[in-house]
Amino acid sequence: MVFIIASWHLPIIGFDSRFVLFAQEMLRHGPGFFPTTYGEPYPDYSGFTTWLIYLASLPFGQVTSFSAWLPTCIASAVMVGLIYRLLSPYSRRWAWLSIALLLLTNTFITETRAVSLDQMLATVSFAVFYLAYACDHFGSSRRLWLVFALLVLGFAIRGPIGLVVPAGVACSYYLFGQQWRRFWWFGMAALLLLVVCTLTLLLLARVSGGEALLAEVVRMQVTSRMDGSEGSSPLFWYFASSMGNYALAYPLALVVLVIVALTARRQTSAALHLLYLCAFAGLVVMVGLSIPQAKKARYVLPMLPMAAIIAAYPFQVRTGRAFWWLRGLTLTLCCFIPGALMGGLLAVRPRFPEALSDIGPVLVGLGLLQLIALPLLMRPRLRLYGLPACAVLAVWISYIGVFEKAERTLYDTRHFTQGVLERTLDDKAPLVLHSMGKDAKGIKFMVNVNQDLQPVFTETPEQLSAVKGPANVVMSNGDFQQLQGTPLGQLPVWFSGRFDKEDYVLVRVPAP
Repeated sequence: MVFIIASWHLPIIGFDSRFVLFAQEMLRHGPGFFPTTYGEPYPDYSGFTTWLIYLASLPFGQVTSFSAWLPTCIASAVMVGLIYRLLSPYSRRWAWLSIALLLLTNTFITETRAVSLDQMLATVSFAVFYLAYACDHFGSSRRLWLVFALLVLGFAIRGPIGLVVPAGVACSYYLFGQQWRRFWWFGMAALLLLVVCTLTLLLLARVSGGEALLAEVVRMQVTSRMDGSEGSSPLFWYFASSMGNYALAYPLALVVLVIVALTARRQTSAALHLLYLCAFAGLVVMVGLSIPQAKKARYVLPMLPMAAIIAAYPFQVRTGRAFWWLRGLTLTLCCFIPGALMGGLLAVRPRFPEALSDIGPVLVGLGLLQLIALPLLMRPRLRLYGLPACAVLAVWISYIGVFEKAERTLYDTRHFTQGVLERTLDDKAPLVLHSMGKDAKGIKFMVNVNQDLQPVFTETPEQLSAVKGPANVVMSNGDFQQLQGTPLGQLPVWFSGRFDKEDYVLVRVPAP
């Protein structure tokens, strides 16, 4: 409920636009093996995630932010539940603080409140880790076969990488535990499953779109991620960038591992062994995903639950002065997070008066949470659970009540698109989207069009000049200014507005 609250009909922005458009076309034309844009199969993803959004949208008859986010929110809730089930046999304090650190992580919040294949894959990967561990320690060997079902699920969600990542997590578990027979047996079975799933995907691509779609599936789901054509980052980029993207969990986890390495060399316990397993699994994820050239912060979400578990380990152990200091530091940070957020919002409010004009209720809520948190800092029996709860509520209230609203105001595409449609729907002239990209801003425009529309895409002034009137042209104001001095630049602006944080205009090319 926390994850999905206040999400009924928000404007669709950013990466969500692509999957909402997929689901909209599926609602209009029926399900398929691949999602479609402009009526054509889209090769970068299988249709599974779109199916989930489609099923969630069926009761409402339309795709909304609520139905689009619901599958991701459920996956995030499952992750929280699995962390508690994994750690509560050792310590409920450890379980609670791990969950709190997870919920305080910026990337987890932003990906939960979105359509996120990587968040779903993170849940699948952690579920594989949990089942492998439960088989050895909780007497759940009969459920081990579910690991292979989860690998297939990961492939359905994210393609080949969606099977490789959870398989790597399971192999890391067996490798660290020196279970050589299971390691080789499972590794070979996962490789065979990867081959079978990949051949099935290619067969479905050929059935859906012939050789052309098959070649695009191979390029977009495999080769482009490896060769850097989707962008390139340094080899160890994840290890440095995660200090900010995955704070507080990741930096605290590194500190905990250093302290454990210095103080617990000869100690042995089940909890410490679990800590080592989490560290090794998280390392395998980060090293493995560092090999492809294309890197984005959300790709390493599968390591986040492991990082949160490690970061909260000081609340499992009762001895050690270093761990005592870490517990105090973590709880102190949690205590002052509401006040820090309130002060930050007050500081930046004058710079963004329109976006932050109605944050009064949020400031009141943060103030109340800070007033509750301060006395808890001096109450040992209450602060362990109360301070993290105050911090989590403060962060989520600020994100949903301020950041999310401001972001959707700044990057809104709905109002401009609706204005364009009101002026062109009854017009039989074609709609031209100039320099917007068929797979970029074009999708952000089309997600607000509740009907089939085949716009004309142009990229250069020469291509635009070749368009025969009458036609309606949408372009950024910057591109329009570059056309000054040409016949197109002399056309009157029919409509203007903000689109994806830029000024855009609608001009009409008259008939020759």
